[in-house]
Amino acid sequence: MRLRTAQDRLKIEHSIIDGVRGILEQLLAANPSVRSVIPGVIRPVRDARGKVKVRVTVPTQNGWKAIALSAGARQELFVSTNLAKEDLEAAFRKAGADLA
Repeated sequence: MRLRTAQDRLKIEHSIIDGVRGILEQLLAANPSVRSVIPGVIRPVRDARGKVKVRVTVPTQNGWKAIALSAGARQELFVSTNLAKEDLEAAFRKAGADLA
């Protein structure tokens, strides 16, 4: 299956929750060390209201897994990068996301 891409770095396999796409595009534009972002599964949650929140959770083979919370839903984000967790969190903050 072929993934649709935005700027060859944001892989779009399915939809992205409200407000998150703009933050991901800003993150990619400002950080060349972020190789790609692959949004994952969307699940409904009760406590995801207000401004987009991002939580960087666990390391993966080629970067980090993060959780985006917005509009009553949570979405997994797989970020391919060599940044440290603190640097990636700072990059998300700079792109306009609050840290959860």
